[in-house]
Amino acid sequence: MSVIVTDTGFAADDWDCGFVAHGEAAANDCDYGVDLASDTDPAILAGLMNAPMIRVDFPSFADGRGFTLATMLRRAGYKGRMRAKGHVIADQYAMARRSGFDEVEIDDDLAARQPEPQWLSRANWQENNYQARLRG
Repeated sequence: MSVIVTDTGFAADDWDCGFVAHGEAAANDCDYGVDLASDTDPAILAGLMNAPMIRVDFPSFADGRGFTLATMLRRAGYKGRMRAKGHVIADQYAMARRSGFDEVEIDDDLAARQPEPQWLSRANWQENNYQARLRG
């Protein structure tokens, strides 16, 4: 099971259509989400602009390539829903939101180790962005 983290706290997953790896066809008529690995070639991102949901994998909390992919997708004009999945910790939530993710998917074990109040304390990610304050 997994927990979805948003600016309002923990929630159940409301995405019903499932996910397929980039380049695979969906097995149903549903608008499926696209799973991207952290080492995805940025050249393929332009072909994902119509995907309703993109989920980027974080194999380790020390692997920040997913933040770069999210930023590149948003700068290219992606308007759909974007989710970080895997080893994202509460301390990285603000960075995930600033780079373009709408939500974070964590497993139940991480949710138990880092409960909802730890994530909510980072939900004011727009107020604590020192780079934006410096740009003025």
